[in-house]
Amino acid sequence: MGIHQGRSESCENFLSFFTMAENHEISKSFFISLDQFAWYAFRMWITVIYLWGINTLTLLAFGWDKARARRRKNRVPERRLLWLAALGGSPGAVVGRWIFRHKTRKRGFSVWLFAITGVQMILIFLVMTEASEKLL
Repeated sequence: MGIHQGRSESCENFLSFFTMAENHEISKSFFISLDQFAWYAFRMWITVIYLWGINTLTLLAFGWDKARARRRKNRVPERRLLWLAALGGSPGAVVGRWIFRHKTRKRGFSVWLFAITGVQMILIFLVMTEASEKLL
């Protein structure tokens, strides 16, 4: 068996895949999985855009509240800041606390914020492990 003979067999095997696809001999599940992948990618982009938005909004809310606190003006209620964190903005809330040194002495607020962050981390872990099992 010469070197050129091996190449021709591999080319024939490669081309036979396309002829089988044209004759519908390959399971349609292969092509459905491409559609499922596209839907998965679309949902991931929507999730990324949402998380960028909510975290930016949360970070800005912490900055706004700190600025209002310095001027002794009306403040953003703690409940609203915690809701922003609960809606997915907990990384923005933690970064906002660190950048603006804001709400760091409030023990009750800190407990709620880190409880929300912990629950979200657990949920992300569960979703990621379930998604990875489906892909494998």
